Amino acid sequence: MKIIEVESWIRKEYFDFFSKYDNPFYGIVTEIDCTKAYGNSKENNISFFAYYLHKSMIAANRIEELKFRVVDNRVVQFDTIHAGATIGREDGTFGFSFTNFSLDFKTFNNELKEEIINVQNSKGLRVNDDAKRLDVIHYSTLPWNKFTGLTHASSFNSDDTVPKITFGKITTVGTRKMLPISIDVHHGLVDGLHISQYLEEFQNLLNE
Repeated sequence: MKIIEVESWIRKEYFDFFSKYDNPFYGIVTEIDCTKAYGNSKENNISFFAYYLHKSMIAANRIEELKFRVVDNRVVQFDTIHAGATIGREDGTFGFSFTNFSLDFKTFNNELKEEIINVQNSKGLRVNDDAKRLDVIHYSTLPWNKFTGLTHASSFNSDDTVPKITFGKITTVGTRKMLPISIDVHHGLVDGLHISQYLEEFQNLLNE
């Protein structure tokens, strides 16, 4: 983890300006073409959720701005960002999970599988120490609906700076499979350019 010297930081004016807002988060909703990725996951008998979550994590770790957080009133940049995903249960509830990021899909997927089992064998939100970590992206999935807009619960007194990414229901458009995605970020740390860079990286990875 690296501490950012805000006084000499190129983003100082942006950070100071947007940090004064009651809610400095903003976001966009768009779609990603997941045709090839979906086919690859099914061909290799891999969970598509695990497949695209891993690709998203690779993309996020390539974008410097998505690693910025505010910790104890200091701006820091984490070396690596991990996955903090909500996992659903058969009874309709969900719990928080934490999966360490690894470039190796098998390693990442094995840990994700263990976390899914842990959530499904527990009750409640699972607000443990891992759920409170800041070196994550908060992921959610709404597999029941395609969405064109999305908002998050928020507290105006919160100092939360963790990006939030949500995926929706895959739809078929012609011969293509499209995945809705929402991304919300703190504007003092991340601009629209950086969201665009993440989405481009993510799309390229899904096209591999």
